[in-house]
Amino acid sequence: MAPDGAAEDVDVTDRAAGLFPESARKQERPAASGSGVLPSQAIRRLIDDGRIRASEPVTDSQIQPASLDLRLGTRAYRLQASFLPGNATIESKLAHLAMAELDLSKPAVLERGCVYLARLMEELDLRGAALEAKANPKSTTGRLDVFTRLIVDGGSEFERIARGKAYRGPLYAEIMPRTFPVMVRAGLSLSQIRFIRGRAAELTDNGMKTLDENAELLCSDDGNSSKANIRDGVELSVSLRCNGADGIVAYRGRKNTRLVDLGQVAAYDVDQFWDPIRRCPGDRLILDPGDFYILVSRERVRVPPDHAAEMVPFDPSVGEFRIHYAGFFDPGFGYGSGEIRGTRAVLEVRAHEVPFVIEHGQVVGRLIYSRMLEAPDKVYGQAIGSSYQRQELALSKQFRRAAGGEP
Repeated sequence: MAPDGAAEDVDVTDRAAGLFPESARKQERPAASGSGVLPSQAIRRLIDDGRIRASEPVTDSQIQPASLDLRLGTRAYRLQASFLPGNATIESKLAHLAMAELDLSKPAVLERGCVYLARLMEELDLRGAALEAKANPKSTTGRLDVFTRLIVDGGSEFERIARGKAYRGPLYAEIMPRTFPVMVRAGLSLSQIRFIRGRAAELTDNGMKTLDENAELLCSDDGNSSKANIRDGVELSVSLRCNGADGIVAYRGRKNTRLVDLGQVAAYDVDQFWDPIRRCPGDRLILDPGDFYILVSRERVRVPPDHAAEMVPFDPSVGEFRIHYAGFFDPGFGYGSGEIRGTRAVLEVRAHEVPFVIEHGQVVGRLIYSRMLEAPDKVYGQAIGSSYQRQELALSKQFRRAAGGEP
């Protein structure tokens, strides 16, 4: 359906009426007590209660330990510019900003440097649910330097639906490939969404110190315990020393490559898209402005099954580079059921206006741990098809891996 020319000052809740006729008739389930991130079984209950609906049935493979994968629908638009809708609907904004409509029921190419908006298959009805929702790109999306973020009718910020908003309506994804052109189609998942109940889900520094004492949140290279440095979160530093026989410490995305089909797995040779960077003198790396790099953390991260984590920039005021587009770490990441001695965090890094030197061991990010409302009925790992449980320096799953498991 082409974007309409509806007036921008609208009541987006009224506009969404009719999307969820059954949910208004359902008897409310009693709310779980306490605060925390909703686990997989609670997300299933949201689906059963009609709070999450979709144009195609939600599959169990979309339900992750602490999040739901969101799928592209059949409509997308190339835009003149990004935007926030404010008091308006997305459709009314598209009437002014859409340059071309794309049919995602068949494969479509998204060109690098262009801004696109796609309606997602999933819709929400959070009225009376006392829930906040927060979105993030999936790991594979970030590792391809595909910038994507959630946007909703009436939204005043990206990636978040505030607790008091009681949002009811469609979901959209803004998408901008920055290094490689990509091929997408309806049903692909580029982002994921978490649901949080209450205002005390995020741990304080003292809470994270206690959790570190009990669960060992970080491990060193050899798998031994490593006491976490905790200051506004668990500090993570970058590794610029090789961890394998090939001596590679980073990858830099090539420019003007052929496209990457996001629906493929192990389909592309690494050297056609990436330049490997081997250990540099002094264990320093100069980031060139505008280039995209894949690096890895020095520490091995562990997330116990009754907690979730999110990576945030260590110091956003620095402004010289951006770390980690895909910020969610699921319960069980690098931990399993307690038997895994940590997994490195892959860092997606882009320099801004000036060259910038990073050094081995430099703190570049921090992990914020949050309580789960209850332990999920499945945890991150191979058993549920997770791609990066035992990763070292790993590119996205679209690229062929060398013997031994890593690109």
